[in-house]
Amino acid sequence: MKPPLPQGFRIQLDRETRQLTEMLWYGGAPARVLRLTEAGRRAWQELADGPVASPAAGVLARQLTDAGLAHPVPPEPGEPDVTVVIPVHDRAVLLERCLAALDGRHPVLVVDDASADAAEVAAVAAKYGAKLVRRDVNGGPGAARNSALEHVGTELVAFLDSDCVPTEDWTGRLAAHFADPMVAAVAPRVRALAEGTWAGRYTRAASSLDLGDRPARVLPGGRTSYVPTAALVARVCALRSVGAFDERLRVGEDVDLVWRLHAAGHRIRYAPDIHVDHHEPATWRALLGRRARYGTSAAPLSVRHPKSLAPLGLHPWPTLTVAALLARRPLLAALAFGGAASSTARLLKAHDVPTRDVARTTATAVEQTWLGCGRYGTQYAAPLLAALMIPGGRRKWGRRAALASLLLGPPLTAWVKTRPALDPIRYTAAAVADDLAYGAGVWSGCLTHRTATPLRPALVRRSPRFDPKGKR
Repeated sequence: MKPPLPQGFRIQLDRETRQLTEMLWYGGAPARVLRLTEAGRRAWQELADGPVASPAAGVLARQLTDAGLAHPVPPEPGEPDVTVVIPVHDRAVLLERCLAALDGRHPVLVVDDASADAAEVAAVAAKYGAKLVRRDVNGGPGAARNSALEHVGTELVAFLDSDCVPTEDWTGRLAAHFADPMVAAVAPRVRALAEGTWAGRYTRAASSLDLGDRPARVLPGGRTSYVPTAALVARVCALRSVGAFDERLRVGEDVDLVWRLHAAGHRIRYAPDIHVDHHEPATWRALLGRRARYGTSAAPLSVRHPKSLAPLGLHPWPTLTVAALLARRPLLAALAFGGAASSTARLLKAHDVPTRDVARTTATAVEQTWLGCGRYGTQYAAPLLAALMIPGGRRKWGRRAALASLLLGPPLTAWVKTRPALDPIRYTAAAVADDLAYGAGVWSGCLTHRTATPLRPALVRRSPRFDPKGKR
């Protein structure tokens, strides 16, 4: 049995969690219904009024936070026992900005991963009183961080990339989460620092390192499936227990580490109320090149974690609805939508759950399936989409419009929701180029590693879960 959330923690309900009745709650990722017993209702009242103060409240708080219906709010932090580790390969100017932003409250270890100008990196480290470890052979960020761990004697380690600019007391606020003994790593939000170019404004709005403003438990298949180690505080003993970073991975080593920590039973949290800033590429060549490199990590990750990397999850009824709409078969689409809604309603009624939101929930599932198919098609089948959109007669305009919705729907929907400081035309063009670059990297990795796993969608037959309080 999992230990309860410790005393002193509070919880904050996720913004999508809904109370269906006094005893029923809905939310989480994947979605589920939690049914409280009478004892669970009393425990919830305790949590609603204050921090965890009893074992029953701790058990309920653990279940809510594990399921994603709520998020832990740790007690006030003390002074953490932490070492800040900064791997660097050249980029001495950015390293100096990073070190200058630190508050000097914790020891700092700079790992020079075989920089061309080692003297300049050493001078910057010495200027700010950081200990320097020099690697003679460049091994990549994972190898550099592993080298640092050999010199870390504190309970916690804070990894920080040299192109990051930390905010005040970011380590202390993240370290508060380690009052929960199950937590192995906590990541802040990584916000983009970029110039005012077209590429810079796009990456400020849609940086691949910025995972948004919603706190989350991090796990494969969850709403937040990974966190980058551009900024991460971790428990040293947990890292060592899973072998730390896989040095064979030059890209994606952070995703691999997070998934191995999860598989070992640890908790990983994303805490966006704390943030660090990250210098982003200012040119399209640098930005798209980085996205392509990130894409190459999909293949080796799929070899290590074959059940954790499906590029698209397809639920049967919403998928049939979207396919019918794209094929301009409105009657079939209506029947499929009705089938999805009715099957969900029957399941809910069988468990005495109100069905008033079934239509809205089904519509959301259809929308997410359409957007997911659009991004999948853009990333992995763009040449085919383009070929099918070539003009060829009046009767083909409907097909071209359907294909255009797959290509343009996801970026335009994102623009409407976020309203970035970029007009919709340039934002859409940038997002499509971003997806194309990432997809090219995935294809390249698949060819190199001789696997098609990162390209295969997964058929999901998962229904909402029904959890009684205290049981899974």
